Amino acid sequence: MKTLVHIVGSGPAGLSAARTALDAGARICLIDDNHAPGGQIWRGGPARWTDARARDAWNLLRGHPDCTVMQDAQVIGCGGSRTLLVETGGRGVPVPFERLVLCSGSRELSLPFPGWTLPGVTGAGGLQALIKGGMPVCGRRVVIAGTGPLLLATASTALRAGAHVAAIVEHQPWSRLSAFGFGLLSRHGRKFLQAASLFAELRGIPYVTGARLVEAQGEDVLRGVVVRTGDRDIDYACDFLAAGFGLVPNTDLARALGCEIVDGAIHVDDGQRTSRADIWAAGECTGIGGVDKAVAEGRIAALDALGLPPSGRDLPLRRASHAFAALLARTFAPGASLRAMCGPETIVCRCEDVTRARLLPHRDWREAKLATRVGMGPCQGKTCGAACAFLFGWSHEDARIPIMPATARALSDFAKQGEA
Repeated sequence: MKTLVHIVGSGPAGLSAARTALDAGARICLIDDNHAPGGQIWRGGPARWTDARARDAWNLLRGHPDCTVMQDAQVIGCGGSRTLLVETGGRGVPVPFERLVLCSGSRELSLPFPGWTLPGVTGAGGLQALIKGGMPVCGRRVVIAGTGPLLLATASTALRAGAHVAAIVEHQPWSRLSAFGFGLLSRHGRKFLQAASLFAELRGIPYVTGARLVEAQGEDVLRGVVVRTGDRDIDYACDFLAAGFGLVPNTDLARALGCEIVDGAIHVDDGQRTSRADIWAAGECTGIGGVDKAVAEGRIAALDALGLPPSGRDLPLRRASHAFAALLARTFAPGASLRAMCGPETIVCRCEDVTRARLLPHRDWREAKLATRVGMGPCQGKTCGAACAFLFGWSHEDARIPIMPATARALSDFAKQGEA
């Protein structure tokens, strides 16, 4: 009988793992909460993908007799050590596994600043996803601010959709960006060419460096943005503000399954195996590094899960992707000065309207939760938990089931199945 590998997530890491496992003669079950494969990086579905790796993997998976795909299927936790609790079609379905590869990706790091809760303010990746999902922005004014390469990618997406990009505001100074460029040129030539191509596409758009957000302005909806560079404040009128400060690994399911988390990411060994012998992890959930890292790790994870060694080409590709990830982290890690964006009356927890002033007297995440309800709203700390880690240094490593909002019907299904 063929070995069955379950994979959670159909982004670059998940598709790479799935293709590798099928090529090796295994059966796979691919579980994803989106209606189309591709994850956040390849979002858009097979009809819109431009990356040949995505198309090739999906062409192999689609209709393959050994491939089961569960789209629109959200893993809300685990029941026991080897069963995933999956909500699909409004029903709760337990999915037992023997070998599991987690490719749960990442989520945006949202840092609070005055006005960040106004309609029209999104994350940089969030705006990109909305546009790819069909939200019209043609003729609308967009400001993109924060730090990291995602700002350029979002600007490109908005520009191609017909938006007027009023400015790209990068927090890092030009000297650091120049060093990043030299780093790309010396060790990551293809990435350098991609960056140069993006800059060429975005020529003519003001690119403000060494700057930070002061506030988003508006009464009921966003009307403009104030940006500070040096001692000077600049006002931009806009309809959308995409604020992006990087990504944080999504470790919710790994924590629920008891996998070790180190420095905010799933800890893995050279074979991408987690601290559990039957679970592997790949992609952004093991550390932020982009599509090449995800593809390389997904392949190695699937091979190791099947007891197969990596090829001579796999390990150098992973080393190169890790070197790029380290360069990204050195260049674009949010600096401590960004804490100044969040004033005493700035809301930190959007679900429960908890301000920074209310959080300041507390010593840690748990104490603050008990006293203020921070992190106890619908998002369960998925946004404000990372913000509090940045602002106050609080660890946020508890995971409670369900890890995602679930319907009462699905939870009832699980309860009935547990009683049977």
